[in-house]
Amino acid sequence: MAFCVASVHASPEDDLLQYVDDNTQRLVEQLNAERGLYEQDPEAFYRNMDNALEGFVDFRRIAARVMGRYARQASPEQRNAFVVKFKRSLFDSYAQALVSAEDFSIKVNDASINPQDDNRASVAMEVITASGNRHSVTYSMYRKEGGSWMMENVIVEGVNIGLSFRDRFTQEMEASRGQVQVVIEGWSDAVKSFNLEEEVNNS
Repeated sequence: MAFCVASVHASPEDDLLQYVDDNTQRLVEQLNAERGLYEQDPEAFYRNMDNALEGFVDFRRIAARVMGRYARQASPEQRNAFVVKFKRSLFDSYAQALVSAEDFSIKVNDASINPQDDNRASVAMEVITASGNRHSVTYSMYRKEGGSWMMENVIVEGVNIGLSFRDRFTQEMEASRGQVQVVIEGWSDAVKSFNLEEEVNNS
């Protein structure tokens, strides 16, 4: 009876917070458990990350926004290729950070649904390292048709990661004189030169 009463009174924000927390904690547990898998078997690490984030992170939507206006001049095959390349570059970044990082936890603090659009929301959390350092992170969420929430962007210490990647894509397009295929093929190297810490310090 108590469970039924609690369920009746749960707000949409409470439901969203619980949903994000469940997915986030599962990911943290997996990342900590598979800390050495990337070096032993990179392909297994990619598969496990893909499975853990499928249905929670909309990589196709994020990748399209990173391409920005250049997505219109790319072929469907090129857009698909960039989704794969973009996703893998992020997984590489996760893995390389884990190799040298200390253990960490994530505390999901608050969920706020946009009062002007109940299909948009933000979820605030903190990444807490073993030494006690705290970093603020916000997930931007949107609700797909059918009711499921998906993550479409991340803000770290006030830095809009999606926007920063879009700026990088634009820079690469300008450097390659508008050759989309060249930018897609070189995206992994472009991400390696992306310094999040520097972006945060300059914000």
